[in-house]
Amino acid sequence: MKKSFYSLVIAAVMCGSSLFAQSVDQGKKFFYYERYKSAKENFEKVLAANPNDLNAIYWLGQTLIEMKDVPGAKAVYAKALETNGNAPLLLAGMGHIELLEGKKDVARQHFETAISISKGKDGSVLNAIGNANVDSKDGDANYVITRLTPYTQDKKFKDAETWLQIGDAYRVLVDGGNAVTAYQKALAIDPTLAAAKHRIARIYLTQKNPESFLPAYEEAIALDPNYAPSVYDLYVYWYDRDINKAKTYYDKYLTISDPDPKNDYDKASILYASRDFMGAINSAKGFISQLGDKADPRYYKLAAYSYDELKDSVNAKDYLEQYFAKQKTEDFVPKDYEFRAKMLSKFPGNETEAFASYEKAIAMDTAYESKLELLENAAAFAKSKGNRAAEAQFLGQLYQTKKTPNNVDLYNWGFANYQAGNYKSADSLFTQYTEKYPNEIFGYLWRARSNQAMDTTMAQGLAVPHYEKLAEMARSLDSVKYKGQAISSYFYLVQYHNDIKKDKATALRYVDKVLEVDPGNADAIRIRDILNKSPQKKTAAK
Repeated sequence: MKKSFYSLVIAAVMCGSSLFAQSVDQGKKFFYYERYKSAKENFEKVLAANPNDLNAIYWLGQTLIEMKDVPGAKAVYAKALETNGNAPLLLAGMGHIELLEGKKDVARQHFETAISISKGKDGSVLNAIGNANVDSKDGDANYVITRLTPYTQDKKFKDAETWLQIGDAYRVLVDGGNAVTAYQKALAIDPTLAAAKHRIARIYLTQKNPESFLPAYEEAIALDPNYAPSVYDLYVYWYDRDINKAKTYYDKYLTISDPDPKNDYDKASILYASRDFMGAINSAKGFISQLGDKADPRYYKLAAYSYDELKDSVNAKDYLEQYFAKQKTEDFVPKDYEFRAKMLSKFPGNETEAFASYEKAIAMDTAYESKLELLENAAAFAKSKGNRAAEAQFLGQLYQTKKTPNNVDLYNWGFANYQAGNYKSADSLFTQYTEKYPNEIFGYLWRARSNQAMDTTMAQGLAVPHYEKLAEMARSLDSVKYKGQAISSYFYLVQYHNDIKKDKATALRYVDKVLEVDPGNADAIRIRDILNKSPQKKTAAK
C-alpha cells in the first residue's frame, strides 16, 4: 500500500489550535512519517475524548489499513457512518475499503456521493478518493486524474497533496514523465515536501537510474531529516552493494521510526548481507522458536537463503517450503518464486514446477525493468537446463514486453526456436528479421537453415529459394565477409539439383558459382570433374 499520504500535515501546529486539533495533526504527522503505531495511539486518544471527530475517525481507518487491519478499518468506518451517513470523508474511507474488497461499483458510488455532497471543492475528500484508488489494485487511476485535475485549476488552489495523488495515478499508469511533473508541481507549492522528492526518487528507481534516484533520495532527507521512508529505501538499496553504508542508513532509520518487530528481521538480514550466514540462520531460528506461529514468515526465507549460500540445498529447500506454506499470498514478491525455481531445479524431477515458479514470478512483477530482468533470467535458466522450448517461450515474452526490442532480441528468440526444433516458428521469426533488418545476413541464413531442417531429404525443396537468396545477399552485402555463406549455399544447391532433380547442367552451373567466389576451391573442382565425367541422364523416347 502507498505509505506517504497527506503530507501537508507536517506544518507547524498553530498555537491557537485546540488540543484535539493538535492531537489529530500530530497523528497525521506520524502517519506521514510511516510511524503507524504512534499515529494509531494519537487518533485513539482523540476519539476517546471526542468520539465524533470525523477527521480522527478517517485517519484512524487509514492507519489501520496501513497496519494491514482492513477489517478493523472497516468496522471503524461502518460504526461512524451509522450516525454520520452523509460525511464525505467517511464515504471516501468506506469506498477505500470496498476497493480493497474488490467491490468496485459500490466504491465508485460512495466516491461520487462524497464528491456531490462536498460539491467537488473539498480537497481532503478528493485526495482521500485519489489515495483510495491508487492504493488498491481494483482502483482506477484514470478516474483519479479526471476527478482531481479540475480542482487544481482553481485560482485559489494551493494543495500540494492533490498533485501527489495525481502523480501517483500517473505512476500506476506507468507514465513516469507525467508522474514526475505532478510531483514537481507539488514541490512548487511546498518546497519542503520530502514526500514529493521521495516519489520522484521511486520513479527513477524503477527505471534503474541511480544517477537520478540516489541524489533524489538524499534531497528528500535534506528537506526533512525525519522522513523515514527515504532513509529506509537507501538502506535497502545499499543492502547488497555496501553493507556498511546500508548499516549507517538503517541505524538512522531506527532513530526516526517506531519500534516494530520487523526491525528484528532487518537486523537478522543484515547478518546475511554481511555474509555471516550461520549468524543469520541462528538468529532466524531463534525468533522462530521464540515467536512460534507469530514469527514473521520471512525468517524461514532468510534461513533458506543462508543455507543456500552454505551449499546446504536440503535445508535450504526445507525452509523455503515452510516459507511458502506460512506466508500470505499477497505478501509474496516476484523474487520469491524465482528463488523457488532455482531451488527446485537442484532436485531432479522438479523441472516443470521450477518453470511454473518462474512464470508466476513474471506474471506477478508489474515493474517494467524488473520484469525484463526476470524474463532474461528465466530464459537463461531454461537454456542452462537444456530446455530450449522454454527458453524460446521466455525470450518471446521478453521481445513482446520490451518497449523497443532490437535485432539481437529478435535473433535470440528465433534461434531459440530453431534450437528447440520449432522450425516453422523460427522461419516465421527470421522472416520478420529479413523484413526489419534487410541489410543483415542472419535472417536469410536462418530462414534457409530452418527450411532445410523441415525438409531434411530435400524432397520438397523447401530450402532451395532461401539458399538462393542467402547466396545472393551474401555476395551483395559483403562478398568477403560472407564468402563462406555464399559457398555453402551454392553447394546445397549443387546437391539438390544433382541428387533430387537429376539436373546435372543446373548442378554444374552452381559449381561454377562456387568457383566464381572461390576459384581455387578443391571441393568444387573435384565435383565439377565428377559431374563432367558422368553421363547426362537421357530423356526416354515418347
